[in-house]
Amino acid sequence: MQEVYDFLKKTGTYYLATCDGMQARVRPFGTIDLFKGRLYIQTGKGKEVSRQIKSNPRVEICAFDGGRWLRLSGVLELDDDRDARVHMLDSYPELKSMYDPDDGNTEVFFFRKGIAVFSSFSGAGDKVVVLDARE
Repeated sequence: MQEVYDFLKKTGTYYLATCDGMQARVRPFGTIDLFKGRLYIQTGKGKEVSRQIKSNPRVEICAFDGGRWLRLSGVLELDDDRDARVHMLDSYPELKSMYDPDDGNTEVFFFRKGIAVFSSFSGAGDKVVVLDARE
């Protein structure tokens, strides 16, 4: 999981795909956090992406660093723990002008389970990392 986190943190921007009914939706994201052994993303409760994740928690992330890319498919779960929201916002202080852990809008989701596949143009083969956040 650390390798997946490090890659996403390094790229800065990744693309999150969700489903909106029968339509795929993709948008850039930049928040990624590792907290209590879980990989987290952050969004606002009022955003369409939040509604889409709650309707269908199966998502995919794609990130590219110029030579390698990562595809992370998995199931997200909402974490209502204030400490998780605080940790995320402490990791991204620039978001504190828009979000607060107690604003009723800030949400964090973690990957309950997922499969991360690292690939490259060199054809050196894919590396697979399995994420499984258990309590």
